[in-house]
Amino acid sequence: MKIGIIGMGKMGEAVAQGLARSGVAATICGATRTAESAADVHHRLGFACGTDNVEAARGADIVLLAVKPHQAERVVRGLSEAFTSDQVLLSICASITTAQLAEWSGGVPTIIRAMPNTPCLIGEGMTVFSAGAGARHDQLEAAERLFGPLGRTAVVEESLMDGVTGLSGCGPAYVYLIIEALSEAGVKIGLPRETATLLAAQTLAGASRMVLERGVHPAALKDEVTTPAGCTIDGLMALEDGKLRVTLIKGVLAATERSRSLRGA
Repeated sequence: MKIGIIGMGKMGEAVAQGLARSGVAATICGATRTAESAADVHHRLGFACGTDNVEAARGADIVLLAVKPHQAERVVRGLSEAFTSDQVLLSICASITTAQLAEWSGGVPTIIRAMPNTPCLIGEGMTVFSAGAGARHDQLEAAERLFGPLGRTAVVEESLMDGVTGLSGCGPAYVYLIIEALSEAGVKIGLPRETATLLAAQTLAGASRMVLERGVHPAALKDEVTTPAGCTIDGLMALEDGKLRVTLIKGVLAATERSRSLRGA
């Protein structure tokens, strides 16, 4: 299998590094804007990278589109001479729909839309897929298998993809902010910065693993920690007073609305 990655920004590079480290049986090649950045990618990641999008896409089984949303139309239209009917155009561009991609590509390749997040870099990512018109079930399964070593995968209707962007696509940034705040609290109560950050990050990692492994509602797990007249309930009351819950919900909604707006930006 050959994978041509168009665009080596942060998300494209995270996916590329995750694929390279996962040992997936594929030849990876990339294309980026400048010769300097292409040489840097080749030096750090070890696969061929140039500045010619058509060359990277030609002959690829999967063309991974990893450019900024405002660049997508120009790039996809410029690839029209390279596309064939047996290729899959797999887009990780926020906001851009499969219908838009089909129009810009001349309806030649199969279109699948994906939204990964940056923890794909370490095999702990979340990637969500939606299929374009005409995409076969086996092609969607192949895309899931490709990203399987990078973390967990899910499939949703395309109408939900802006919400996916707002929740899991942007979500790592929310979590980093929470870890930073908890670490600051640890420093405030006298812990060394390194220790406070370790406690905060591992606590979130462990709690997340409990949700995934046990498969019960987070509220039930929260109740297990919250003993009558104990310390936890006082902490939870302070968080509720600060509107942490509704603030996080508003953050996801704001990012979702921004994803929708990018189509008209």
